Amino acid sequence: MLDALLYGIAASSALVIGAAVGSRVDVSKLVTGVLLAFASGALISALAFELFEEAFHLGGATRAGLGLLAGAAVFVSVDTWLDRRVAGEPGPEQREVVASPTVGWALLAAVTLDGVPENLALGVSLVEGASVTLLVAIFFSNLPESLVGAAAMRQGGRAPRQVVGIWLLCAALLAASVVLGRGVAGGLGDPVLAVALGFAGGAVLASLADTLMPEAFEHGRPLNAFATAAGFFISFVLAA
Repeated sequence: MLDALLYGIAASSALVIGAAVGSRVDVSKLVTGVLLAFASGALISALAFELFEEAFHLGGATRAGLGLLAGAAVFVSVDTWLDRRVAGEPGPEQREVVASPTVGWALLAAVTLDGVPENLALGVSLVEGASVTLLVAIFFSNLPESLVGAAAMRQGGRAPRQVVGIWLLCAALLAASVVLGRGVAGGLGDPVLAVALGFAGGAVLASLADTLMPEAFEHGRPLNAFATAAGFFISFVLAA
């Protein structure tokens, strides 16, 4: 479990780093968009060459595919419900990067929702070996949203120390998700583990389509395509 704890701390540390910077300075939309694009490319590589490939190897196309579809369906259902609860209506536009008191909290909720399945997936992947690729991808997906969320909270009147403390609690929750994923998956047989890996991959894929890539396209142009390619390449090299 020590490896899961260390991986959880490393992946979630981006939230604390982003909050520490965002609670004191403003970061441009272009920078956050490029970081999200880089994270998207890295997650695509991790999903294709680690999560789903391992699920396919352990359980075949049927189990891996059903897990993938189930993970995507659950993520979309919960994400839509949370959008309605937090912002009053669904849609990725609710996460638009603007400075208002409510945006910081909406981003915090979004990071938590997106981060739990990603960190559970990281924990599950540790059963079959350390996943540096997925760790890097999660780190770079957490960093820009915590930057923007912390800046919005600061502009809404929160003291920097309070802002960092709030995001630190979120980081602790996501780090615990890695440990939970590792603990639960450690006792599973290959067929069930295949479904679990596929489910985690489906949730990650849904978060890419619903959150990361739309935001990267909206705020990272014209560099988003190059950043996505760079993220994919570096993630692929780490996994090779």
